[in-house]
Parts: sequence; C-alpha cells; structure tokens
Amino acid sequence: MKIVIVGTAFPLRGGIAHYIALLYKHLSARHDVEIVTFSRQYPTLLFPGKTQEERGGGGMVPSEQIIDSINPLTWYSAARAIARKKPDLLVFKYWMPFFGPCFGTIAMLVRRWTGAKTLFVCDNVVPHEKRIGDRAFTRFAFRYVDYFIVQSKAVEDDLNAFQPRARYKLVPHPVYEIFGDGFPKAEARAKLKLADERIILFFGYVRRYKGLHTLLDAMPTILEKVKLKLLVVGEFYDDEEKYRRQIAEGSLQNDVIVRADYVPNEEVGLYFSACDVVVLPYVSATQSGIVQIAYQFDKPVIATDVGGLAEVVLNGKTGFIVPPQQPAEVANAVLRFYQEKREEEFVRNVREEKKKYSWEALVRAIEELAS
Repeated sequence: MKIVIVGTAFPLRGGIAHYIALLYKHLSARHDVEIVTFSRQYPTLLFPGKTQEERGGGGMVPSEQIIDSINPLTWYSAARAIARKKPDLLVFKYWMPFFGPCFGTIAMLVRRWTGAKTLFVCDNVVPHEKRIGDRAFTRFAFRYVDYFIVQSKAVEDDLNAFQPRARYKLVPHPVYEIFGDGFPKAEARAKLKLADERIILFFGYVRRYKGLHTLLDAMPTILEKVKLKLLVVGEFYDDEEKYRRQIAEGSLQNDVIVRADYVPNEEVGLYFSACDVVVLPYVSATQSGIVQIAYQFDKPVIATDVGGLAEVVLNGKTGFIVPPQQPAEVANAVLRFYQEKREEEFVRNVREEKKKYSWEALVRAIEELAS
C-alpha cells in the first residue's frame, strides 16, 4: 500500500513529530510510506515556545516541508504534490482544530484527484483547551475522513458523539521507543548532578491544564513526612513567573528544581531514568504521551482521573490514580508510594503492562481499516 503521512515531522519538534517518526518506521516495514510536513506549523504569534525545530538528532525521518498552516495556496500545492505520489491512503495525526481547514482541504483535493482514502489518528476530537471555531473546523475536516484511530475511551466517546457513524478502531497509544533504553538511576543522577535520595518528575510543556500548580500545592504536605526533590522539566507555555512565585511563597526553593527548556531527544532518558516516579496532576486531558514515555523507561506514574489516564495508569498496580485539582490527594499518593515502598512492585508491573502498547497493534489496525 502507498501511504502518505501528513503532519508534524522532523525537523519540527515535539511529541507529534516523535509519534510520526515511529509510525513511519513501523509502517515502512510493510508499506511504501512518505511524509509531508509543515514549512510553517504555527505563526510565531501563536507559538509560545522558543523554537519549533528539533535541536537534537533523534526522530530524523525523510519529509517534504511544503505546507504552511496559514497559507491556503500551499494546501492546494501540497495536495497536488501528494496526488502525484498516487497514494492509496493518507494518514493525518489530528490533535487541534486549528489544523482542520488545512487537513480537510488537502484530504478533499487528494480524494478528488486520486480517490485515495483518508485516516485520522485522533489525539482529541474536542480539545480540552476550547476555542471559538473548534467544532466548525473539526466538522469540516471530518467530512473527508474515511477511517479513524482513537487511543482512549474518552476520545472514542467524543468521536461517537461528534460523528456517530464513524468507522474507527480503538488502539492504545504505543510506547515512545524513540528515546532509547535509558540509564541506571545512579548514573542518570550523576550526569544531571542530582545527589538526592528521592526524586519525583513532572515532565513536558507547562500549561495550566497540566496541573503543575496542584503538585506545587501538594509539596509542603509531602515534605512534612518525606524528604525529596521535585524535578520540573519542560518549556513553559504558561506564565513561568506565576509558578516561580508559587514556589517562593511555599518556601520550596530548595525542594523544587526547575529546568525550563525543551529537552532534546537524546537527553529525555536521563530525566526519566533519574526519577523514582512520574507525577501527572492534570486538570483535564484526553490522554498523555508522557505516560508512554514513562513506561518506556519502566517508571511508575501518579496521575489524575481525567480523560483516558486511568485506562493506562492502573491504580495500585503501575501507579496511583487520584481525583483532579486536589493537592491533598496528590500528596497522599506520593507519600504512599514511598512509605509503602511500592517502587519495585510498580516497576515490575509497568514492564508487563507496557507490552500491550505496541506499534504493531497500531499498524495492524490501520491495515484492517484500509483493506
């Protein structure tokens, strides 16, 4: 089958690019696959980060950078370029309605010119950070979709509510294997110059919905009973000063280490290998690729019961699930993790549980839908 993947890919950065790199790798084992990506993904005014391009070498895949997300003329020219490849299937990674007009136009034109089918891999149908036009943009894009992959029950429910007759398969988000095999904990801590006995990790872009403020509110209660360090690693897409003030007001300057920058692929394993447990105190979510990174490095996760997180983090088995926006519950889960000495048990369970999150299952689902 000739497949063209359309979406964020190297040299662009981030979780979507990592996902597409791995999807390309696994689909290419059995199919003829090419990638078409963005020359400009976001206008500078709409991008809160420092750079949209990958600084490291991980995730390198061949791609054509020919789509400007805000220039409809490039949508037409990209569709022409894709049509010349004579694809059987277009695969889009869909996570934000901002891209609905662009993706929908490309899918419509390529179908008209070649008869190619279209499949959307949906991170979200209805995003948790809602904006005007979301539903209209998504409705336009979905008009030209033949098949869907959803990766959590929460997104499945949203898809069925939005498009009741959709043809789809539910396939859990595969584990991110792009970051390597990790390091022994002591070695990772030495490389990062961390000498603490206990370390918990908050990783990823800092946005309000990810709940870092809840974890910071939980820290004084945690520190009353267990001495540890909270390692916050990721670029701030929210007001960084607000969190710095919260740290200062809680007298947490010596207990919270903030590394406010995007982490190159080759360094990701260091931070996960160095921690004991990953904490995801989300206010809202559909799913989180951070869990799949944690599982790649055999790390337990403490997460809130939002979206599909409780489908992946098995409460009392691979981590703990707690109610959202309740610092006392987050604190209690962290304390239980250490006081009950659950790390070794949880790590064993993560190693077993992550076997079900395979790229082979995703590839097989795509093949079955498109056959």
